[in-house]
Amino acid sequence: MSDLTITPCAADFSGLHAAMRRAVDGELLAGVSTAVLRGRDLVDLHCAGWADREQGIALRPDHLFRMYSSTKLITSCAVMLLIEDGRLGLDDPIERYLPQLGARRVLRPGATSLDDTEPARASITLAHLLSHSSGLGYGLLDPGTLLFQAYVDRKVRDESTSLSVMIDRLEGLPLAFHPGTGWEYSIATDVLGRLVEVVAGQAFDAFLRTRIFEPLGMTDTGFVVPPAEQSRLVAYYRGASLTNPLKPGLKRLDDFPYPGAYLSAVPRLSGGGGLVSSLPDTLALIRSLIPGGPTLLKPDTLSVMMRSHLPEGVFTGFPKPVKGKSFGLGGAVSLSESSIDPSDSVDEFQWGGMAGTHWWINPRRRLAGIVMAQRDTAFWHPFSFELKRAVYQAAG
Repeated sequence: MSDLTITPCAADFSGLHAAMRRAVDGELLAGVSTAVLRGRDLVDLHCAGWADREQGIALRPDHLFRMYSSTKLITSCAVMLLIEDGRLGLDDPIERYLPQLGARRVLRPGATSLDDTEPARASITLAHLLSHSSGLGYGLLDPGTLLFQAYVDRKVRDESTSLSVMIDRLEGLPLAFHPGTGWEYSIATDVLGRLVEVVAGQAFDAFLRTRIFEPLGMTDTGFVVPPAEQSRLVAYYRGASLTNPLKPGLKRLDDFPYPGAYLSAVPRLSGGGGLVSSLPDTLALIRSLIPGGPTLLKPDTLSVMMRSHLPEGVFTGFPKPVKGKSFGLGGAVSLSESSIDPSDSVDEFQWGGMAGTHWWINPRRRLAGIVMAQRDTAFWHPFSFELKRAVYQAAG
């Protein structure tokens, strides 16, 4: 578990704490925890609200959260470790390790059938997978598209199947665009999980445990919550309106996204969204990615991860691209500030999960933060931007 000792500093984080309380009192969140790092020093940690509103259990730092896509940072770090080991290269074609993903075809513009394709102009590389510029889809966030239906029909994201089966089901499916020419959030990080298994010669969870979790003391992080710790798992909620994220009201969702999720093992070790973790464990990970002490990865590797890897003029965002938001290797990169970003947040490297977790590192400002909440479809929710703005304002 990460050291939770607070280092005194001149910054006043009362504005952050007040914003957290407003989100709870306004019934946008049942509870929320935050941590702020100046360099590698923890300068603020605060919990507000409930781990379980119905049972009146106050949120504590040691509670467990469904990380969803915050898992992607850990998977990306696993791949970068293998690159540092000399066993992989960023420009390696994926078919060198996963032959099923070679000889790809790409949907033609305006295609109305999966057969309306042309040969891919280049192979998918590891850099494409890490930056979501491979052309793969997700079958999650793009309803109504040809690829969405194809991924659903083939059950590509089926948790009852292994990563190996997932790769087999991807074989033959076309890409949305030529590798390296666009951006689309995708199942690419799950593909990277299978890549780790093949190259390391061990199960994905075993590699994460021996190369990341144990070295960093991340004792709360894994794909399954042990029976003795299940009382620490935070309850899950959905907002009152999917179209109006600021409408007050929360509905508790048990057995989400499926009965027994995270409480018992399933074959799919999802590198894209399968982990459960705690605030202290996430703090240990983020601290290990900040120079100034022992780091999980080499400083040069971290620098490569935290810069843009998308072509000029290609941006990331939901439901449509946001100008100035690019993508690195495992997280978004801010090239410019949007209207809701904090002032002076350019160069920020960040991502999060659909359940409301969010992490960010600004190497230029030597500032980092973590937000842990459990609200469905809460990634890039207005509350997370408000909390981040409060951190930047306090830090000066």
